[in-house]
Amino acid sequence: MTAQGLVAALLADTGDTPWTARVPGRLGTFLSALPGPVRTGLRAATAAVDAYAVLHSGRPLAGLTPDEREAVLASLAAHPALLPALDLLKVPVLLAAATERTPAPHTATAPDDPPLDCVPAAEWPARGTADAVVVGSGAGGAMAARTLARAGLDVVVLEEGEHHTTASFGRRAPLDRFTALYRDGGATAALGNPPLLLPVGRAVGGTTVVNSGTCYRAPDHVLDRWDRRFGFHLAEGLPTRLDEIERTIRVATQPLDVLGSNGLLALAGAEKLGWRAGPLRRNAPGCKGSCQCVVGCPTGAKQSVQLSVLPDARAHGARLVTGARVRRILVERDRPGPPRAAGVLVRRADGTELEILSPLVVVAAGALQTPPLLRRSGLGGHPRLGRNLSVHPATSIAGRFPDPVTSWSGVLQSAGIEELHDQGVLIEATASPPGMSSFVLPGLGTALRRELDDADRLAVLGAMIADRPSGRVLGRERTLVRYDLDPRDGDRLMTAVRAMARVLFAAGAQEVLTGIPRAPRARTLAELDELLSATTPRDLHLSAFHPTGTAAAGSDPQRAPVGPDGRLRGVHGVLVTDASVLPSCPEVNPQLSIMAAALAITENYLEEDSSSPTSTAA
Repeated sequence: MTAQGLVAALLADTGDTPWTARVPGRLGTFLSALPGPVRTGLRAATAAVDAYAVLHSGRPLAGLTPDEREAVLASLAAHPALLPALDLLKVPVLLAAATERTPAPHTATAPDDPPLDCVPAAEWPARGTADAVVVGSGAGGAMAARTLARAGLDVVVLEEGEHHTTASFGRRAPLDRFTALYRDGGATAALGNPPLLLPVGRAVGGTTVVNSGTCYRAPDHVLDRWDRRFGFHLAEGLPTRLDEIERTIRVATQPLDVLGSNGLLALAGAEKLGWRAGPLRRNAPGCKGSCQCVVGCPTGAKQSVQLSVLPDARAHGARLVTGARVRRILVERDRPGPPRAAGVLVRRADGTELEILSPLVVVAAGALQTPPLLRRSGLGGHPRLGRNLSVHPATSIAGRFPDPVTSWSGVLQSAGIEELHDQGVLIEATASPPGMSSFVLPGLGTALRRELDDADRLAVLGAMIADRPSGRVLGRERTLVRYDLDPRDGDRLMTAVRAMARVLFAAGAQEVLTGIPRAPRARTLAELDELLSATTPRDLHLSAFHPTGTAAAGSDPQRAPVGPDGRLRGVHGVLVTDASVLPSCPEVNPQLSIMAAALAITENYLEEDSSSPTSTAA
């Protein structure tokens, strides 16, 4: 199937609107940024639809009239088992269509970013030295780099992605930024029952560049569990470190005047129900409500770590190398006792390599990349490495209101509803740039086009679940994520769908769109209950955003690959300071928890033996 035929069919293109003619080109550019296996799968699926069109009408979709294309789609939709697959095909088309239909206004001026002086790996010498090498520049890596640099160590930070400035965000369409700022163009997924989209950032600043800016502190009962149950005793001191993190990245409650209608409707519905809710705390002073957090803030309001933490590390002498994929940690094994870190081997984009020799390596590549790196380095022998994966499985629904909501005008993630948080369900009002929501509009052809035309009257809520660690990260060269939804967490997701619908109906929604292909809409709670009674959690459109736990820290050497002080077991001189060390699901957006854990681990290291990084590992 050609892109033109796919777009014409799904969007009921009759040739009377100029934006639809631009969608195939935009779609092709987007698909070219995706991994080869994803492109192959999409081609196979679209070819199957085209073959069906030939069998049904004698010609491929591109050669049919609008009415004939509509008849083909109606015939496909008559097979309920095909609806989830058709929904997956719609996702890239809706991304491209939204970009052309409602392009985000470019920001003419943007503040200058603090200097970072990033050096491309191609310009870095083939051999060098440092006191400490930090692998990854996201929440954990940035905090570790700053702490070590402030202590006087010569620090080099290695980042596989590139440095993107605030000014560059304002000059580029959201979809172009999306493919540049996310690993694999945003197509990272967890395979399992059901599969989950699991997008993670890849840029200087890591996922903090593309997260919502929501800054929840880990609940006290979570910190207590990490300390008492898992033996991650540094958790006891995290509250004071959370205070420091909040000051560093300027966390404050978001003012009402910039929330936007999406957040205000969520608060209004919660208030009518008598539920606990309020504007979220965020690291975005002066937010202008551009609703583009997930593709890089174009105003510089969101204080992701490349604006708030890494500049301080740089001011204390830290150096940052971009386009640097760490192949493995170099290890000395010819001395008595356990092996010792000796530095890292880095691959440049052109395939050449460089070495940085260092007695201390801080691994902060993220919960999905740290286990493969350790395996490539011969340090992945612990049986629990890569296991214990939590991902905050999430779903969303939309409510249609009588008046325009324009959810993409205002704060992207604006309000939190905590009424069910003690049951493991956290609801957040979460809009997005047009087309980028994890919520998928229902319908095909003319029905889908009507939904697009009416999208400004939709308010969107999302809910994430405090999940049991049901996943695993496999692989050495390329990450493979496996995750099977725990039955308890499936029940929580169904509870979340009903709770979000209650909020939207209480706020005045005329109907809710469920995101469930076989049961896409309900006009009352009773109708929703009837639909949900015939639905399983695996019918929901699910995504996930917060992978944690794959190199958990703890006191039990049989269960925790990392010791209670953040040192990797079985080797001297390797610390782990990213989301993988969190022993269990943090139950909230995890950025603050990751940063506080990284601060605790590196401060503890400096207090114990900053002058002797090869002291006995836990």
